[in-house]
Amino acid sequence: MRNYIFLLICLVFVLFANGQSKKFHFVQNKMGSPFNIILGSADSLKASRLANECFTLIDSFSHIYSDYDSSSELSKLSTAPENEFQICSPALWDILILSKQAFENSLHSYDISIGPLSKLWRSYRKKQLFPDSLTVNESKKHVGFEKILWNDSLHQIALSIKGMKLDLGGIAKGYIAQKLIEFLQRNGIDTALADAGGDIVMSNSLANEGWLVGINVPETTDELLKLKLSLSNYAVATSGDAYQYIEHNGIKYSHIIDPRTGYGVSFQRNVTVIAKDGATADWLATACSIISIPEAKKICLNQHAELFISSIENGKLQTYQTAGFKKFWKKN
Repeated sequence: MRNYIFLLICLVFVLFANGQSKKFHFVQNKMGSPFNIILGSADSLKASRLANECFTLIDSFSHIYSDYDSSSELSKLSTAPENEFQICSPALWDILILSKQAFENSLHSYDISIGPLSKLWRSYRKKQLFPDSLTVNESKKHVGFEKILWNDSLHQIALSIKGMKLDLGGIAKGYIAQKLIEFLQRNGIDTALADAGGDIVMSNSLANEGWLVGINVPETTDELLKLKLSLSNYAVATSGDAYQYIEHNGIKYSHIIDPRTGYGVSFQRNVTVIAKDGATADWLATACSIISIPEAKKICLNQHAELFISSIENGKLQTYQTAGFKKFWKKN
């Protein structure tokens, strides 16, 4: 259920008003994609030190949350004997609780128990093959949020059937980007942006107009909508299928899997969510890629988030947005 993001940051920078602080841009490959950290500081050594500490922090989180790393805490939890409760670290417990809330608030469209289906479709997509219904249904037997057992008082969980596998795609990158911005703020950096492969969290902007963010046209990798977003102190995430999908009998199935059916969604839709924190923006972008547009608007408003959907319908571009989204479009 991992989100691939189709946001392009328009990196237009200026010196700060005081004429001393400057922009610094650092990038390393983390969690399977480039991870960008942009910050403003008058001290280049401090900027470099904090950026390195951010990248170390990313590695620490990845070693907890990754379902690709067999030694991660999440992977060990997923391979523990069924019904055997495992103590979670504070970092894992925190994101699991957020994931539980996301499941409850998303009409069950965001479900971290989707791991067996994620693994199945990831494997078949690499081979450009389409699994038969028996194979999909067999994996689906091991999926179901209700199969996760919780001990809230001891911060423990257990998986009730063998073969379950948790997948924090669609929340972990946004969560980590948020933690980086909070870390930088605690260390005196009030102007920063963390881009976790497209899940973006920012504090104050470098210019009065805010950080400028472009949104891709559905089904494209480099064509942007004419209007851009202007954001400060928000998180933004977009979900779509321009990069990862599999085509079968003329139908394009996205990498975004509906846990209720076991199949990738097949409509041509880009979803952009603006929220006050990275984890919320991340899981909402996934959920709103699965459910109907009226339902998507409703759950975003319930989470105090704003939503923009661009969709190809009968060969034409159609757009939908919540009423509050329009205030984020950059004014000419």
